[in-house]
Amino acid sequence: MRTFRASDGTVWGVEVVLPGSSNAMVLFRHPDRRSSHGDRYNWYISKASESRNVTARLSPQKVLGEIDDVSIGRLFARSMPVSRPAIEPNLALGLGGLATGHSRGIGKVDH
Repeated sequence: MRTFRASDGTVWGVEVVLPGSSNAMVLFRHPDRRSSHGDRYNWYISKASESRNVTARLSPQKVLGEIDDVSIGRLFARSMPVSRPAIEPNLALGLGGLATGHSRGIGKVDH
């Protein structure tokens, strides 16, 4: 794990997780490790030649070694908070907004 110091002085832990053939999630761990509520993430997209092989997987250690401090700063600047799963079943299925509370009629066709 590497560390990254944000502009406010917070020192974040940096991990690479969920590697794919051409991308991997860069996870910024908040120093208050009591929960993942403060953690953030962004996606690293590899442009290496091996990223064209769909059966291959990027090595998290190699990705972490390839990313320089400037790139980590850019990834952090555009990072998103790690969210927890929705408690409401309709929201977890992507049926939020106007469909919330109207799930009984979804999928029915009147002829």
